[in-house]
Amino acid sequence: MTEPLQNGRAEKRITISVDAMGGDLGPAAIVAGISKSCAKNPNIAFLVFGPENELAPQIAKRKLGDRCEVRDVRDYVKMDDKPAQVMRHGKGTTMWAAVDAVKNGEADAVVSCGNTGALMAVSMLALRKLPGVDRPAIAILWPSQNPGGFNVMLDVGADVRADAKDLVQYALMGASYARNGLGLKRPRIGLLNVGTEENKGRPGIREAHDLIARSAPGAEFEFTGFVEGGDIPSDRVDVIVTDGFTGNVALKTGEGTAQLIRDLLREAFRATPLSRIAALLALTSLRRLSKRIDPRHVNGGVFLGLNGTVVKSHGSADATGVSAAIKLAFRLAESDFNNRLAARVASLDLSPQDSQTEQAETAVKEQAK
Repeated sequence: MTEPLQNGRAEKRITISVDAMGGDLGPAAIVAGISKSCAKNPNIAFLVFGPENELAPQIAKRKLGDRCEVRDVRDYVKMDDKPAQVMRHGKGTTMWAAVDAVKNGEADAVVSCGNTGALMAVSMLALRKLPGVDRPAIAILWPSQNPGGFNVMLDVGADVRADAKDLVQYALMGASYARNGLGLKRPRIGLLNVGTEENKGRPGIREAHDLIARSAPGAEFEFTGFVEGGDIPSDRVDVIVTDGFTGNVALKTGEGTAQLIRDLLREAFRATPLSRIAALLALTSLRRLSKRIDPRHVNGGVFLGLNGTVVKSHGSADATGVSAAIKLAFRLAESDFNNRLAARVASLDLSPQDSQTEQAETAVKEQAK
């Protein structure tokens, strides 16, 4: 999910590398999204990876030749391709070439609508993890009641596993994203759990709770403790930390609920002649609500913890969704976010004595003496 980064606009042109073949709607939707971005932002340029015979006419038709350079790549990663298969045989694909452009310094960030698992695998292999990061995470922006309109949540699907140390790293990366991405000087971090009481949840979650609490002062964020599912869109926190399995289920549930609300409202306002009149009277408010809950306008998950900026767009994104993902990639690149994140991660100290498990083991040893 996207929205504004608060840093000043860069003077130099930012180049975004785009995998034009990863989306469900094909390259036409990708080029349309690029066109929308170019119309709004004069400081952006593109490297577009895909079949030149398909892309060049569309780019020429939209008069984007001075903003887009097409790289002719014929093969692409399909949605049902296995990540391991792509890692072994995918070097000739648009996804791999687009990520390599960031690795080689030709582009400042990459955007792809393709297979999430494959994109993460390729990005980790090509860009490598930041020093100190064990598991990268996908962070999204979630519509909320906060003044800025959004909360950050991570991980939402990079890895279904996450131990206590991983969750602490997610907290640190999420805080950095909120600080640079939402302009929050001291973000509030919540750890997703089945209850807010400190004795709730599995041992690893409780251990992560203590580690995050100890890391908060030095990392310049406020730890609010455990939060529940109902707090995800609330104004109680700015960043929600969880494992990739739970986060992905929550994300898909939220998207489905938003679509259900839109469908039910449409059905209700079409039910009778009076309801149609009411819909006309409430048209401005309905459009505002629709925009707030429309996933297209907050499209884009950021891969945090890599030596490069990678934004994963929804596979079914149309021009509006693709443009939103590009906007996020641009603003992360111009803010030098990745270097700032690397510095934050390097400052994290998770010594064994901070672990609740290590403390318990030490106590048992003392009692045995």
